[in-house]
Amino acid sequence: MSKISPCLWFNGDAEEAAAFYVSLLPDSRIERVQRNITDSISGKVGTVLVVEFTLAGQGFMALNGGMKKEYTHAVSFKIDCADQAEVDRLWDALLANGGEAEQCGWLKDRYGVFWQIVPTALMTYIGGSDSAGAQRAMQALLGMVKLDIEDLRRAYEGKSAA
Repeated sequence: MSKISPCLWFNGDAEEAAAFYVSLLPDSRIERVQRNITDSISGKVGTVLVVEFTLAGQGFMALNGGMKKEYTHAVSFKIDCADQAEVDRLWDALLANGGEAEQCGWLKDRYGVFWQIVPTALMTYIGGSDSAGAQRAMQALLGMVKLDIEDLRRAYEGKSAA
């Protein structure tokens, strides 16, 4: 396990959020749930205080902090996707039940956490050796909400969208 892991702040739904996140990606699981042993700002005795979980091999902690705290774009979680089917599946799942789509493959899930759903092919196009193609792919990217690998490829190659 890594020496450094993100801690996500929740207001009573840390266990629900962790269970949702681990359902999305392979090599993910709930490691431990710690309950409050005394009444506190975090909750009553027996309610969930901390959930330690692994998400795609990376350790995380979810904390029920006792009050609502807003996330910002300053910290987001990027998921590298092998293909369009994975982009589509994760995009739809993270947007379900109140998430908000944003430009360039970013979204905010129903818990307020920011994610970047990015095809691994993206760097092939925006960082490719053809600088004009890379520029076209970047322009295509800037016009997208959910990223579309085929549209990025066509832009890089200088072909018009179908």
